[in-house]
Amino acid sequence: AVLAVEIDLGNHPQDVGSQNLGYDIESFDPQTGRLRFIEVKGRKAGAKTVTITKNEILTGINSADQFILALVEVENGQAKPPRYVRHPFQKEPDFGVTSVNYNLADLLAVSHAPGSSTLLP
Repeated sequence: AVLAVEIDLGNHPQDVGSQNLGYDIESFDPQTGRLRFIEVKGRKAGAKTVTITKNEILTGINSADQFILALVEVENGQAKPPRYVRHPFQKEPDFGVTSVNYNLADLLAVSHAPGSSTLLP
């Protein structure tokens, strides 16, 4: 769903999830000439939490202007339209932390449609 949205936006996405970069999609935006680093989290509709790894959080902090957390709720086997969150992380996890559970409703409350101008850095 996120790859399709990125293409619809005129971007050039590539699935890099298997490379453990801290995000799943690297998407070139020809309008800005910049890469977008998109971490995709798919969850069953109505789920309470979403788990984000330490590596994903650190990437989101270190590349804050390029990083997007894409949330996709799945209902009856169908993906709902993705919602994008910019600057989702405020601080690094503690040293021994491997992942953090975030409240999905809170993230969705600050999310935007992918083409929204509020997503521009």
